[in-house]
Parts: sequence; structure tokens; C-alpha cells
Amino acid sequence: MQERDFKWFIDNYDDLFAKYGASFLAIKSEQVLGSFSSYSEAVNKTMETEPLGTFIVQECNGTEAAYTNYIATVYLS
Repeated sequence: MQERDFKWFIDNYDDLFAKYGASFLAIKSEQVLGSFSSYSEAVNKTMETEPLGTFIVQECNGTEAAYTNYIATVYLS
């Protein structure tokens, strides 16, 4: 699922950046769950409604670097 969401992020990157601007996007099932100002905010807020490991968070900043760096789900101990 996460690989599919990452591919969807890449395929829709220009539209996502146009809509959300520079942000960190929480994505699940090829849908944006939220747009946040930091990675930690995206993970913490999304964990309030979604189990950890079921979504991805990707930086959307308008540059190629954002979609060549896969940000994996964080596992907290």
C-alpha cells in the first residue's frame, strides 16, 4: 500500500504542489489526509486518526528532491 501511495504522490506531484504548496502531506489510499508544516506534525496529527504504518508522509516542496526521497513511516518505540 505504501509503495502505491508513493507512486501516486509522484504521479500527482505537480497538482499536489499547486494545491498544497510547500508542505508535508500525509497520504493513505491515494488520498491526502492532511497538509502540515513539519514532518513531526504530520505524523503526530495523522496518528490521531490512522494507525502508524498505514500512511506515508512526504515533503512537497516543488523540487525534484521531494519525490526522489521516499520518507518511510516512522516506528516509535
